[in-house]
Amino acid sequence: MVAYQEFVSLSHSPDSEDRGSAAHLSALAYLNHTGPADEHAALYAALIGFLDDPSVKVRAALAYGLMHSLDAPRPIMLALLHDSAVIARAVLQYSPVLIDADLIGLIRTLDVGMLTSISQRTHISSRLAAALIARADQQLTLRLLRRPDVVLAHSLLTSLAHAHGDDASMRGALLARADLPAAARLLLVQKVSDALRRTRLVKGALTSDRLGRVLRDSGDTALSAIGEREAGHARPEYVAELVLTDRLNTRVLLHAVVTGHVMFFADCLAELAQTPRTKVFALLESGSRAALNALLARCGLGEAVRNLFARLVMHARATDLADDAGARHYVVTALTEELIAEHDGVIPEELEEAFAYLSEQNIALARKAARGVMAGFAAGAMAPMPMPFDGAEGLLALPAA
Repeated sequence: MVAYQEFVSLSHSPDSEDRGSAAHLSALAYLNHTGPADEHAALYAALIGFLDDPSVKVRAALAYGLMHSLDAPRPIMLALLHDSAVIARAVLQYSPVLIDADLIGLIRTLDVGMLTSISQRTHISSRLAAALIARADQQLTLRLLRRPDVVLAHSLLTSLAHAHGDDASMRGALLARADLPAAARLLLVQKVSDALRRTRLVKGALTSDRLGRVLRDSGDTALSAIGEREAGHARPEYVAELVLTDRLNTRVLLHAVVTGHVMFFADCLAELAQTPRTKVFALLESGSRAALNALLARCGLGEAVRNLFARLVMHARATDLADDAGARHYVVTALTEELIAEHDGVIPEELEEAFAYLSEQNIALARKAARGVMAGFAAGAMAPMPMPFDGAEGLLALPAA
């Protein structure tokens, strides 16, 4: 306990250390006060008096005692906002008394150091975050993007993707956010693909044709994977945007099925055919060949392509394309062999692109399906590996050097 006369003596001491102790004590006494109202009023007056102390250490002690409390007096915290930089930064970062209206008006004039303090507050609203990002400081924007607890409007994230998609740091921060809109995510994936295509190390490691194929397949996989996630959340806007921008074609639809993104494939058909999603799912699950052809015709696909997709769906019904690379390899192999047999090895022109794609994918899927097969077999095999025997007896003699 501190007697009031002793407190008054400390408050008027010529030593700033003593006055600082008095300021901190008065702050704690005010926040934890449970006595009479006149005593509380006296403590409040004492706090205001310390605002005019000539020593920054005294005012800092006052701020330190108050800035973490929701019960701190607003007028005093607002006064401390306009104090020296070291005090103002601490109050900006920690004081829960300050509301958006207090901060947004200051953001337009504060320097980067002060803005950084605001960006480190425990809770930042979408409105406050948007005001900070509007200052167009890249490091400040990155700091906010890297905070998953800060909710940013989809329109703001999309505009950042368009404005800063060529910057690797901004791309990484945006792509790491789970709330990034699908269209913006696809745009950034394309930016990554373009950056890889220009990178000297990548260009030197792969031939131009192979690099083009790898990046094209990666882009198609990203497009369909994003679509699969959107379909899982029943958000058809992504597919609608792809249709409007003419991003859907036979290759993309084939890739969706081959990579196991069947929900995205169904959403694409629903959007192209303008048919309810539930009806499309029912047809893909158990519809007849004629019903599937009718659905695909409504999507605007030609007869040869319709037949190709109908066969693909029939094969896919009996396999798990989502998780089994071996099943995908089997389906693509069966489909390719059927096309060769049906057309006697002369693939129609309208199917050449699709057939070339299936052949490319078959190689990749075969490699993926084969990984670990021999190692797994060898671990459980009992008999030795059979080797051919040519009937020769005796030792082989090496020719003289």
